Amino acid sequence: MIGRRGFLGQGAAMAALALAPGARAATPLGIVATTGMVADLARVLGGPAVAVQGLMGTGVDPHTWRATRTDIAALGGADLVLWSGLGLELQLRDLLARLAARVEVVAVAEAVPADRLLADPAYPAHPDPHVWMDPARWAFAAARTAEVLAARLPAAAPAIAAAHDAFAAEVAALDTYAREVLATVPPEARVVVTAHDAFSYFGDAYGFEVLGIQGISTDSEAGLARIGELVSVLVARRIGAVFVESSVSPRNVRALIEGAAAQGHAVRIGAELYSDAMGPEGSYEGTWLGMIDHNVTAIARALGGHAPERGRLGRLAAPEVAG
Repeated sequence: MIGRRGFLGQGAAMAALALAPGARAATPLGIVATTGMVADLARVLGGPAVAVQGLMGTGVDPHTWRATRTDIAALGGADLVLWSGLGLELQLRDLLARLAARVEVVAVAEAVPADRLLADPAYPAHPDPHVWMDPARWAFAAARTAEVLAARLPAAAPAIAAAHDAFAAEVAALDTYAREVLATVPPEARVVVTAHDAFSYFGDAYGFEVLGIQGISTDSEAGLARIGELVSVLVARRIGAVFVESSVSPRNVRALIEGAAAQGHAVRIGAELYSDAMGPEGSYEGTWLGMIDHNVTAIARALGGHAPERGRLGRLAAPEVAG
């Protein structure tokens, strides 16, 4: 868009053209989204009607992330702020509560019905925030995002509705693919051991036992007792593969492998999974559909199941076993 000085420097004809009705597109709605998964929803559903800035990029852990002055300025200047919620972005909670007095702030994951949420029995009032790990649950967040965007952009509402319908079809197809390939994993091998408890919704949706070294938040420390307990599980049940996460240090996972080796049981890293952050920006894995496709495909293949090497659509990068 041409600024005021630019207009003063142009001829009358150019100025008239610039100011003519319909000559310039409407300014996109400025959205700031916290996690990559939420930013992806806004971009997919809003299309050209929105301009989305994501705060947390590849490999960023939302549990411990703290906003910089630049981030705070971006949040304050947004037309709309979208966050996941359910306690995920814990360090942002108070800031967003204050910001909500003057900017619309929406926690899209909190659209998931209460009876579909999981929680540690010891902390029933604090649900697990990792709902994007189950396509059926993340569909509620998508619907809420589309609803908010349509309300703010009535002229674009038909396009947003069409984008949501197309996305919902992709979500359903991804869920079907996941069920098909994960069903090929031998029942005794359906155990996912990861750095922290980010995969409970995945396990609940697809019938896998999930064991995390850390709790729901990576802000908690994994004690030696927990690592020792999981080593015993690996050895006793002859579990041959564990998984690292792109947004969590692999240190504790390596401790598991070393502990099992000391007891004569070899364990390998099956793959690097995307848990709290998506893959590289600009890649298929850098979308929510791509990150889940990657996780499902990698888990199935690592645990003895059958899945296409390049995933549901043949778009995954060539697999690399994490070292």
